Amino acid sequence: MILIIREAATSEQIEEMLKTWEVFIKIAVDIERKVIAGGGVRHYECEQELLKDGSRQRDIWGADWSPSTQEIIFESIINIRPSQNNRSMVIRSPEIRERVTQITQQLLGGL
Repeated sequence: MILIIREAATSEQIEEMLKTWEVFIKIAVDIERKVIAGGGVRHYECEQELLKDGSRQRDIWGADWSPSTQEIIFESIINIRPSQNNRSMVIRSPEIRERVTQITQQLLGGL
C-alpha cells in the first residue's frame, strides 16, 4: 500500500509501507511540497500517487529508505532527467540530494 506522508510518520505507517519489501521502503519525494509517497513495488507507483495529489513531475525524486539504518539510496529510474541535467538513475545534484535527505529524515526518520 502506498501512503502519502505530509507530517512525521507514525510507527504504524512505517510498518504498513515496509510490507512490500520488508527491509526498505521505496519512496518518491516532492522536494517543493515536502511530501513523500512510499510503500510501492516501484518508485513509479509512488510518483503517480504524488502526481494525482498535485505534485509536479520535475519536483519528484525517487529513493529507497531503510528504517533500521536510516540510510537513503538515491537511485531510481524516475531520476533519469536529461532536461534537468540528471542523466543517471542516481541523483547527481548535491542540493537535490540534501533536500531529499532533509525531507525524508523529517517525515520518516527517528522511529
